[in-house]
Amino acid sequence: MIEARRLHILRAVADHRTVTAAAAALYLTPSAVSQQLTALEQETGHRLVDRSARGVRLTAAGEILLTHTNAVLAQLERAEAELAAYSSGEAGTVTVASFATGIGLVVGPALARLADTAPGIRVRVQDAEGDASLPMVLDRQVDVAVAVEYRGAPGADDPRLTRVPLYAEPFDAVLPLGHRLAEADRVPLAELAKDAWIGPFAGNPCHDVVVLACEQAGFQPVLEHWSDDFRAVVALASAGAGVALVPRSALRGMDVSGAVVRPVEGAAPTRRVFAAVRCGAEGHPLIRPVLAALGEAAAS
Repeated sequence: MIEARRLHILRAVADHRTVTAAAAALYLTPSAVSQQLTALEQETGHRLVDRSARGVRLTAAGEILLTHTNAVLAQLERAEAELAAYSSGEAGTVTVASFATGIGLVVGPALARLADTAPGIRVRVQDAEGDASLPMVLDRQVDVAVAVEYRGAPGADDPRLTRVPLYAEPFDAVLPLGHRLAEADRVPLAELAKDAWIGPFAGNPCHDVVVLACEQAGFQPVLEHWSDDFRAVVALASAGAGVALVPRSALRGMDVSGAVVRPVEGAAPTRRVFAAVRCGAEGHPLIRPVLAALGEAAAS
């Protein structure tokens, strides 16, 4: 008989690719993870992982079991959801991880809606970058992620997750007041190829959006200044340090008097935002109203 908790460990090892990282995500010791993997191999009668100095890789048998693991864990989530529904599920806590702008744009308004429509649901919110929240959901650290599309993100067809599209927003060009394109109605990105750039750190999903947009315009941006705080990005542009692309919602309510904000000419780079839960959990009576409230907040 295969124990479900060992399947959780197998998936964490496959996701994080080292025993140490999987152990940290699951709040276990590396030795405990190794012991559970060994026990799982004994239960299945197959070697499931190859260990090396560079990390852990699933064997062919491990990949087969991982495919079934995703289905089994999703079904367990559905079972928990139905049991919770049977027990009424009118009160409880749901944890949501979201990047800062998403908290302001959809999570905060969703909480206000839930206070009226589902007062028994308590929502706990954690600030997490768009690329950090999905692993937190998969590792069962939070229930819901408000995340951003980025290179390497789990796809819409990933069997581990159920995704709910929320909104898409363009990036605008932020230029110093004295910039040669400050009077333009729209900014052609190709015209900024030789400028110094200000942008998020690599690993931030917005970094990928900026770099990809510039690559599609035919150049690689020279990033001379780095910050994940868009207020700092705008402040640097206002000081004449360079140019930037910033999500439109991040500019709302911000003092941009020292800079010029212009839409991008042609197809604007876009940030696509979605909510995600572990596959099967979307029917949970506590999570379902939260997803609905997030969707309603995004729509309005």
